[in-house]
Amino acid sequence: MQTKNPIFDDLAEIMTGAAGIVAGAGEEVRTVIRSRADRLVADMDLVSREEFELVKAMAVKALAENEALRQQIAAMNKPKKKTTKKPATKLGGVK
Repeated sequence: MQTKNPIFDDLAEIMTGAAGIVAGAGEEVRTVIRSRADRLVADMDLVSREEFELVKAMAVKALAENEALRQQIAAMNKPKKKTTKKPATKLGGVK
């Protein structure tokens, strides 16, 4: 046989209300922290992932072009082989 005890009912009601308040306060804290973090990141003037990837691709392309030009310059600066020509002799061997 169960009887309703008003003290336990009141206590359960208070605990339920307190749990709701704690959950609401937790959400409020998360919201405040998130907004402050967003503001901090915005103030840091960071680049987006897309911008970073674009600049990275440009750098890779520039390095490849630089290497190709370096090879062309090295090929131009290579000393050319000199061919030795025999001195021309007069016909008939007359001096």
